[in-house]
Amino acid sequence: MKRLEEDESKPNKDRWVLTYSDMMSLLLVFFVVLYSISTVNATRFAQLAQILSKTLGGTKYVIGEYSGESMVPGNLGDENELAKVQEQLNALVEKHNLQKMVTSRIDERGLVISLQDTLLFDLGSAEVRPEEKEVLIKIGSILKDLPNYIRVEGFTDDIPINNQKFASNWELSVIRATNVLKILVNEVGIEPQRISAAGYGEYRPIVPNDSEEHRRLNRRVDIVIMNTEYNKWEPKTQ
Repeated sequence: MKRLEEDESKPNKDRWVLTYSDMMSLLLVFFVVLYSISTVNATRFAQLAQILSKTLGGTKYVIGEYSGESMVPGNLGDENELAKVQEQLNALVEKHNLQKMVTSRIDERGLVISLQDTLLFDLGSAEVRPEEKEVLIKIGSILKDLPNYIRVEGFTDDIPINNQKFASNWELSVIRATNVLKILVNEVGIEPQRISAAGYGEYRPIVPNDSEEHRRLNRRVDIVIMNTEYNKWEPKTQ
């Protein structure tokens, strides 16, 4: 017992090893942290640059050695121009008391002008009524000189078409969109190279088809003025 007490009273000369190992561990962690914050992830850096480009209103980004085309569609210049077009459209709609028939919004694609089917078409028909063609021409005249691509999109409700002209709502929606396109090209003068038509039938409703009011909202033709950033994705002419 006396010998054990004497051994414990002697200083432990090997304790420095423990302290030394702790210090080495801390240094290792320290240098790992330094290395991690000094290594730039190029992909994430470019993504950050793109976001900054969108915020600052440009379509290109240049930060340090990283540069390129912004992948964020649209820019502030586009939004300002489309907002001006929307103002002109709203004035036209108000002048002709079409607030319940024509609506517009600006979203990630661009300016979307929605025309209720009852404004242009008889039930089950794809022919634009002659007396309403003038409204469509006036809307087109606001869009004529824009550099943007334009897409005309047709939509229906979920009630199956029941006549000999159309086999499904797809055909009805496509022909309606195409007939609107023809007026914009032939009577307004919009360049055919920058306009296209699409039909979605009942498969892109904006509200559930659970009432006649909702079905009426889903039966529409949208004229979409695309952000100019989308121009580079369009097929090019020779």
